Amino acid sequence: MFKIVKREEMAQATVIMNEIEAPRIAAKARPGQFVIIKANETGERIPLTISDSDAEKGTITIIYMVVGKSTALFKTLLVGDAFQDVIGPLGKPTHIEKLGNVVCVGGGTGVAVLYPITRGFKDAGNNVTSIIGSRNKELLILEDKMKAASSEFHVCTDDGSYGHKGFVTEVLKDVLDNNKIDLVIAIGPVPMMKFVSKITETYNVKTLVSLNPIMIDGTGMCGCCRVSVGGKTKFACVDGPDFDGHQVDYDGLMNRLRAYQEDEKKAYEAHCQMVGTK
Repeated sequence: MFKIVKREEMAQATVIMNEIEAPRIAAKARPGQFVIIKANETGERIPLTISDSDAEKGTITIIYMVVGKSTALFKTLLVGDAFQDVIGPLGKPTHIEKLGNVVCVGGGTGVAVLYPITRGFKDAGNNVTSIIGSRNKELLILEDKMKAASSEFHVCTDDGSYGHKGFVTEVLKDVLDNNKIDLVIAIGPVPMMKFVSKITETYNVKTLVSLNPIMIDGTGMCGCCRVSVGGKTKFACVDGPDFDGHQVDYDGLMNRLRAYQEDEKKAYEAHCQMVGTK
């Protein structure tokens, strides 16, 4: 069992942060890696990126949005409760080195994945420009931590309630127009990563994206997390989760992510009726 030692509700209580006791995972976790978590014996296995880790305390931090039955179940777990299974660290760590000018672009809960990577590139001696966005100010997460991990920091909201009114791609284009950029990292909703990659391709700037397709075992055995990259089939769990953003088949990825949408909706509604929530 993996006990929750700290819990915080963010973004209008739809995004939950859990700090979990997992000393063996914390000792080996690197930026970009993920864990697979299960709440209880009958629960679903969910892949979640490690947003932070503390080897001395023996804890890892995960951040997730309540979007379905399993994450709604996760939300019911409070400090002192425990997840039945936490497996990891899985996936290849993000390759971090001193390159020069690095731009980190995050949207929604993708910022939780982006944070340790941003911090890693800054600690490696890079000039890091971060651009994070959400639909409105209330849905922004980790603003202070991302700002502290960045040399230059920008916030965007779709409705203009905070920072730049508009999309992260608009600010990114301005940064690319005025600076020599060595690497762009984009993590967030698939459409965001797609359009970031389209923009950076016109500037011939290397771009990494972190993919989170449907996943079951996390070890490359089931093949559920397959994605097409450069016309070749890759498994996000063992070949990724980081891939060349200019080579990903985003349309195919989005189609696979929608495969069980109706079933997920029904399961979530049934769960809400059973526990008496909306």
